[in-house]
Amino acid sequence: MAKSDFRFAWPFRVRYAEVDGQKIVFNAHYLTYFDTAITEYFRKLPYDYMGQVERTGEDYHTVRTLVEYQQPIEFDEDIEVHVRTSRMGRTSLTFLLEIHPKDADDLRATGEVVWVNADQTTHSSASLPEELVEKITTFEGERVER
Repeated sequence: MAKSDFRFAWPFRVRYAEVDGQKIVFNAHYLTYFDTAITEYFRKLPYDYMGQVERTGEDYHTVRTLVEYQQPIEFDEDIEVHVRTSRMGRTSLTFLLEIHPKDADDLRATGEVVWVNADQTTHSSASLPEELVEKITTFEGERVER
C-alpha cells in the first residue's frame, strides 16, 4: 500500500535498547511499535478504550499477529508506523500496519493485528461496541470491509 492509503501514523525514534547485536531493531519490538500505534490510533478517533473496559467488562484479545520484514530499521532512525482498520466483523477488528522512515516512502515492514472483543469474565466473544464501529466508520470511510 502507499503511505497515502493511511489516515493515521505514529512517529518513533529507535532507541538503543530496541536494537540487537547487528544494530538493527530486534524482531519482537515490531509488535510493540504496532501496539503503541494502535493505541494512539484509538486516541485519534477519539475512542476511550479504557473507559469501555471499565464500563462493559469487555476487552480485546489479540488472536493474530503477522509481521513481514522488508528492510532493516537501525538505531536512532526516525520511523512512522501507519495504521488503518481494514475489517470489522461482528466481534473482531483487523488492523493493517506499515513502517516507513519518516519523510520517505521505502517500506521497512508490514503487519496485521486481529483483535476479538471478549467478555473478561467468561472470555467468550462479544459484539463490538457500536460507538467504536461508528467512530472507525467515520474516520476510515468506505475503506473498511464489513
